[in-house]
Amino acid sequence: MSATDTLQTSTPQRDGTDAADLPVFATEKTVLGVGVSTWPKIIAPMIVGILALAGWEFAVWWNKVPHFVLPGPLLIGQTLITDWGTLSGSLWITLKITFAALIAAVTVGVALAILFTQSKWLELSLFPYAVILQVTPVVAIAPLIIIWVGDINTSLLICAWLVAFFPILSNTIMGLNSADHNLRNLFEMYGATRWQTLRYLRLPAALPYFLSGLKISGGLALIGAVVAEFVAGSGGTASGLAYRILESGYQLRIPRMFAALVMVSVTGIAIFLATSWVSHMLLRRWHESAVKREN
Repeated sequence: MSATDTLQTSTPQRDGTDAADLPVFATEKTVLGVGVSTWPKIIAPMIVGILALAGWEFAVWWNKVPHFVLPGPLLIGQTLITDWGTLSGSLWITLKITFAALIAAVTVGVALAILFTQSKWLELSLFPYAVILQVTPVVAIAPLIIIWVGDINTSLLICAWLVAFFPILSNTIMGLNSADHNLRNLFEMYGATRWQTLRYLRLPAALPYFLSGLKISGGLALIGAVVAEFVAGSGGTASGLAYRILESGYQLRIPRMFAALVMVSVTGIAIFLATSWVSHMLLRRWHESAVKREN
């Protein structure tokens, strides 16, 4: 037998199930690096927003509404540029409190969720108090926290953390408890330790739930920081965006007030988009909520 015959007989015959024989799905066309199917999701809200701003500007101009009652979008944009030096410094203070509170919420929330799922008695004993903290209005207890703590930045951080940490806690607990029971039985049958079951089964199962809580807590951390700044700013002891809003209201500088409100809104949108992007990047290859269907 020649070498050629040996090579031919040793090469398996393809039956159509090989990866090379499978059909290749056409990749989506892109425009400016963005998929064609994504552009309607971008363009439609932009058109609605532009029309709403144009209608707002026209209504203010047509009715000759004074700027100290309701400024138009153009005046707000101009104020945002001229007062950027003052507003950007306040934005940075609010951002520091927001992200510090979010990091603390993630750390404490995930740690408590793991502890609660490892000990049912611990969950039954402490989870009701977490619910009490969640349902208590932060605006009602913020003055007490500011008085008790003394340091204004720490007080604002605690207030923002109180608002942000519960979605992380509750969603992560739900995710850890949602691991497939059959797989948990399989882990037990093969003698897996609690740590191995937690690491290789329960934490991956909880990741989508945690990321959903993260998207909620990102916005709540900003809300908590702004509310706490309102309480502290009413006493003249804060300098975040909420304080600038109060200050502008007292001075009837309504365009600056609206400019600060725009900055708060844009910041909230940016936090939501960032957390949504993180969620997509972590889940896009394996979870049904992020995997793109091929049919």
